[in-house]
Amino acid sequence: MRSVLVLYSSLRGHTARIARRICESVVEAGGRAEMMSIAEATHEGVDWDRYDVVAVGAPVIYGTYERAFLDFVERHRAQLERKPSSFFNVSVVARTPAKATVEGNRYMQKFLELSRWRPKDLKVIAGKVNYPVWRWYDVLMIQLIMKMTHGPTDRRAVIDYTDWADVAAYGRHLLELR
Repeated sequence: MRSVLVLYSSLRGHTARIARRICESVVEAGGRAEMMSIAEATHEGVDWDRYDVVAVGAPVIYGTYERAFLDFVERHRAQLERKPSSFFNVSVVARTPAKATVEGNRYMQKFLELSRWRPKDLKVIAGKVNYPVWRWYDVLMIQLIMKMTHGPTDRRAVIDYTDWADVAAYGRHLLELR
């Protein structure tokens, strides 16, 4: 039975939910899966030898990745490169087909420029607009971004662009990485 570790950074909870669904799909496909936040992995450590595959995910917030996430990846690059690994990012811009691909997603390209880690596999996942739970200044900033990108600006909008069937397929795909 192959085992998968899903490490994730999640500022508002959606990437954690995606990590959970990835783990569920791995288990449904007959594998073993565990998830751990980057914060937990940083403080508690990771027993890398327990896993056959490692997937690492992070949200894109205001066009950037959280510094703690980038630091973690840099600090553990050797361990990540010793086994099959995958990186997934989560962003609302991936709601459009052209920006939902590795090649078309500028934030995936930005990650590849910023990081020396070269995962064997890459995945872009569309995120969620959730204006009612965001802080007022986040709402204003994201509304501005959405206005420029022709997205939703109604501050009551809650729109989950995540393709959950595709997330489950990604989890099953991780079991095949060699």
